[in-house]
Amino acid sequence: MPAADEIDAPPVIRSRLRKLGLERCEDLVLHLPLRYEDETCIVAIADAPPGVPLQLEVLVRSVAVRLSPRRQLLVEVSDAADEKNVLQLRFLRFYGSQQRAFENARDDRLRLRVFGEIRDVFLGREMVHPRYRVLAPDEGLPKSLTPVYPTTAGLAQGVLRKLVACALREADLSELLDAQWCDRHRLPSLATAVRFLHSPPPDVAAAALQSRSHPAWRRIKFDELLAQQLSLRRAYQARRRKGAPLLRAAGRLANALLAALPFALTEAQRRVGAEIAADLEQPYPMQRLLQGDVGCGKTIVAALAICQTIEAGYQAAFMAPTEILAEQHHLKLRAWLEPLGVEVVCLSGRLGAKGRRVLKQQAATTAQLVVGTHALIQEGLDFARLGLAIIDEQHRFGVVQRLDLRRKGGNPHQLMMSATPIPRTLAMSYYADLDVSVIDEMPAGRSPVRTRLFSDARRDDVTAAVRAVVAEGRQAYWVCPLIEESAKLQLQAALDTYATLASELGGLRIGLVHGRLSGTEKAAAMAAFVAGEIDVLVATTVIEVGVDVPNASLMVIEHAERFGLAQLHQLRGRVGRGAHDSVCVLLYQQPLSATARARLKIIFEHDDGFEIARQDLHLRGPGEFIGSRQSGLPLLRYADLEVDAELVELAQAVAARLLRDDPARAACQLRRWLGNREDLLKA
Repeated sequence: MPAADEIDAPPVIRSRLRKLGLERCEDLVLHLPLRYEDETCIVAIADAPPGVPLQLEVLVRSVAVRLSPRRQLLVEVSDAADEKNVLQLRFLRFYGSQQRAFENARDDRLRLRVFGEIRDVFLGREMVHPRYRVLAPDEGLPKSLTPVYPTTAGLAQGVLRKLVACALREADLSELLDAQWCDRHRLPSLATAVRFLHSPPPDVAAAALQSRSHPAWRRIKFDELLAQQLSLRRAYQARRRKGAPLLRAAGRLANALLAALPFALTEAQRRVGAEIAADLEQPYPMQRLLQGDVGCGKTIVAALAICQTIEAGYQAAFMAPTEILAEQHHLKLRAWLEPLGVEVVCLSGRLGAKGRRVLKQQAATTAQLVVGTHALIQEGLDFARLGLAIIDEQHRFGVVQRLDLRRKGGNPHQLMMSATPIPRTLAMSYYADLDVSVIDEMPAGRSPVRTRLFSDARRDDVTAAVRAVVAEGRQAYWVCPLIEESAKLQLQAALDTYATLASELGGLRIGLVHGRLSGTEKAAAMAAFVAGEIDVLVATTVIEVGVDVPNASLMVIEHAERFGLAQLHQLRGRVGRGAHDSVCVLLYQQPLSATARARLKIIFEHDDGFEIARQDLHLRGPGEFIGSRQSGLPLLRYADLEVDAELVELAQAVAARLLRDDPARAACQLRRWLGNREDLLKA
């Protein structure tokens, strides 16, 4: 027996509904149509335009099964109002029961309603696999458009429509917002919006329904965004109620680091550093996202936070997604901090069992800064006094992994860094539980990277450019094709590219690095490249982030059409780190899909990471863009972050007011939209 708020349906139907996330009447009420079909009128066969979904009322004239070229059921029907107009219904897949039903309809002169698209063929007019049903005597036409819902296998539209109609009678749709406020912002009541969208009248503008610009859709999108904002803000407030180490320091260590640097911080770096320093002095855990374009100098800002943590008597952990990136950070941070007396260790998967055991013991006791990969969150490693956890390229880690790192040290402050800038509306919507700092200024001396597009037919020109760069004393990267469906094929592509370039670039020193190499082998190859012992480094996307070789001034990305915009921008950022003019060559293969062409056009025309991210969001949508950022957080079903940016801001303001002035209504809104799924964003 289902609970009061559960859907009253047989167990098999309830299990199929659960696949759609529908467990309560409220879920069904908010399960809104994808599109609509107009069954409110009948079109005569003679007047029916081809290629347009429409409804006919017909009589069956004949039923036949054709066996060639394949078995199919052919049903000839005539217009119920004018039997001279005929049409053929064609079914390529059918059951014997269907054939008998049509034969009975013919014998008893029963009227059928048929819905589908007519097409004109050589022998007349036909509909292929139309939807049909036998009419009851004196059955009238529906008064509203017919909704078509998102569904799953074994759950027919007719069943869903009945369940939704029942839920609309039982669900609580009481208004939680002030009526005058809704009028001022052109928002109908929730009950009005929901009932309208489940059964809109036939005279409503189809374009407004389809584009979701109708006021009813506007209300639904606002409520969805409001629930999301409430959930995020409640998670933010819950974290602020937890205790955290007070990392107060005189600044001796940070000042010593700044004095030793061969460069001065930008104004943006100083501003962001001050925001982080203030957070670390609070008695609740910092939860800050530090974002900035490739090469803007996030690592030194993180190093200053590490100095404050260590001076306050606590440890810091720095987690990176790959061994190469962890090793790069280790080398850089050790060069900065060890001269100041800071003990820095690196813990990665490439260490042997004995090495891991020693470093785990060191991390748990004396090490002041531990840099590593996922090895930092493995069993058997606990920190004595973890005050700050830094997560680089945070979008590559899921919520659970970040939570695991926090558990290693009680409740440390967290700083998450990303070189994939997040568009403003996406940050407002999916990152509202975080404080966000942005480094929006590049350090002096960074040379701009010119982007060139070359068809694969001009490969010889590209290899000639590589020779020229090396002849000038510089180095080059050559990134292999991305083959997402097979790591084995991707490895083979790297090996083939290495062999081809070794042949085409005879006399040059060619290196190879890919994900299947051991950690030691990857580290050795990168060290040789950094030392100038390799002229051209052939690599997979393991060098996408963090690699810093100022002498490398040419990046070649083979099959660039296979890469996403964020990857292309990250790879391009591996060059232009020295004083030399730098070039990124995007080598593509024809023919290009429309999406690939759009991506290459964007990366060619823009070098601003935030603009590239905005365009990327437009191309891919938020679900793909955020990746594993919010495992557990429901993606938006109805709101569009670009189209509805104004509603995001409105929802933010209302969420803050509701949580402050009327937490009971806030809780009702969350239950309505999220049910039992509000246990989110605890990391």
